[in-house]
Amino acid sequence: MTKLSLVIKSLTFRKLAIALLTTSLLSACGFQLRGDYLLDDELQTLYLSSSDVHGELTRLVKLSLTRNQVNVLKHAKTDIPELRILADKLDRRTLSVFSNGQVAEYELIYSVHYQVRFTGEDALDFRFELYRDYQDDPNLALAKSRELSLLLSEMRTSAADKILRDLARIQR
Repeated sequence: MTKLSLVIKSLTFRKLAIALLTTSLLSACGFQLRGDYLLDDELQTLYLSSSDVHGELTRLVKLSLTRNQVNVLKHAKTDIPELRILADKLDRRTLSVFSNGQVAEYELIYSVHYQVRFTGEDALDFRFELYRDYQDDPNLALAKSRELSLLLSEMRTSAADKILRDLARIQR
């Protein structure tokens, strides 16, 4: 065997070992790719209503539902389940301040309240909150405003994903 073929075999073995090590580390920590959610057959067609019909959370939930092959009706029907987004709001709490008294860091709290209603049954009520830390700097107001907007968008996307996970847990 030539030196070149030994080097190539050594590189191939290293790549294989790194791929194997990475795969085992990711599976050991519980990492999973998020894919389609398996919703109950009864939830394959539903009506989505909201207190803010044109809101970002409503749009994201509808998009997630259609991506998961759920038929979202435009008008309510008596025999079809209803997903109703009752409220979503953003609050913030001060975590730390600069020595001059200006706020240095906030905790953003995004709260969501929604219900799932089945014909002839009481509504299933769901509430949850998402938290993110946000560092404020008055000297970089424009950049921090953009960062806040991106954080809120990411929190809404996470909320829509959580709603779908909750729907997937409903077994009837």
